[in-house]
Amino acid sequence: MNTSAASQNIHEQIIALLPRLRRFARNLTRDPHDADDILQIALERALTRLDQWQRDKRLDGWMFKIIRNAWIDEVRSRGRRAKIFLAEEMGVDVGIDSAADQVTAMSVQAAMLRLPEQQRLAVSLVLIEGLPYQEAADVLDVPLGTLTSRLARGREALQALLGPQEQTA
Repeated sequence: MNTSAASQNIHEQIIALLPRLRRFARNLTRDPHDADDILQIALERALTRLDQWQRDKRLDGWMFKIIRNAWIDEVRSRGRRAKIFLAEEMGVDVGIDSAADQVTAMSVQAAMLRLPEQQRLAVSLVLIEGLPYQEAADVLDVPLGTLTSRLARGREALQALLGPQEQTA
């Protein structure tokens, strides 16, 4: 495959990842507008630095890490305020058929927003985005054991926040 075709293929893969990248950015920033801004920054960084992507690594893990690092840069540039963002009510959930499903989705989203950032990101990468534990640990720059601890605490916290009616999902 020539360089032009390979580049086109990577661009197509990135386009296919956009919904997952945006969802991760929203979980990371807790604000849809900030998420869109961070995603745009991350996409620009990724496209200008495609030569830095190691072909033996997963493209989604590399992109998640770029998004995370872009967010860290943004937070630092804002002067490390004590309270970065407040949770904002989500709009209509696409693909949710019934009112009960919408209530469940909103409950889960609200519970996710109440998790500490470290747990929220671990849950988001592993349980929502489906990254393998090692890839998620690499994205977060933590040892595998730290990720599993955060994930376990995050799951327990979500179960406590959601109560018995939501634990069956």
